[in-house]
Amino acid sequence: MNVNESPDPRLNLWATIAFFLRFFRMQQGQTGDTVARWLNRSRSSISRLESGESQLKESEAAILDAKWNTGGLFGVLLWFARLGHDPNWNKNYLAFEARSSEIRMYDGQLVPAPFQTPDYARALLMAGRAKNLEKAVEARMARRAILHKPDAPEVWVLIAETVLGPHVGGRDVMREQIAHLIELSQLPHVILRIVPNSAGANEGLDGPFKVLKVKEGEIGFLEAPNGGRLELDAEEVAGLRKRFDRIGAIALPVEMSRALLKDAMEHM
Repeated sequence: MNVNESPDPRLNLWATIAFFLRFFRMQQGQTGDTVARWLNRSRSSISRLESGESQLKESEAAILDAKWNTGGLFGVLLWFARLGHDPNWNKNYLAFEARSSEIRMYDGQLVPAPFQTPDYARALLMAGRAKNLEKAVEARMARRAILHKPDAPEVWVLIAETVLGPHVGGRDVMREQIAHLIELSQLPHVILRIVPNSAGANEGLDGPFKVLKVKEGEIGFLEAPNGGRLELDAEEVAGLRKRFDRIGAIALPVEMSRALLKDAMEHM
């Protein structure tokens, strides 16, 4: 997408907001610098708002509604955008993942998708009643390429020890999956650590999430059953990054994590 273009407003409500931001600005004959002054933002951040790579805040929506006399359009759109899942959550997330330079991910239930073996992924997708199983497995396996491309991002992954408990696909499949984790943990750009059960209550129990660094800055992604939500607000993303760091503070060091994985595989 050209930097001067807005996303298709039919993609989701965040794209609708981005589209109308540019539409109203251009209709009023105003520059990005003018809007930047209104919102106390940088000019580049206005471009990110109009491309859908950043999210409007409530206070900013109120300013724009007043300046452009929209009848409260941006406030209403923002309210609805925050209510539910993005129907295109997977497509939108993967677009960011593909061009990320750094990925931080936490999961307390499943092995993250880029780290899954074909049989582990197939067992999960079968349990989820994927409509086209083999096509879904193929798409899941395509996610693994990001770890092996020449300009692979630096990947920090925290996995709760509880992920190793369920025998997804059976003992042999799970043993192969753990062996694959050990192999990936030895890649120079992958830092894999285990959050042990002995850590007790921690912020990871709230659910899986990711923080990605792209050219424009950092974005967050929160997962949920049958959906997910991109988080583009800088303050919210910073909060996710801090959450990741706090969970990391109670995780085992890299070598101890690898030893735990080997022990789990041997006793599987």
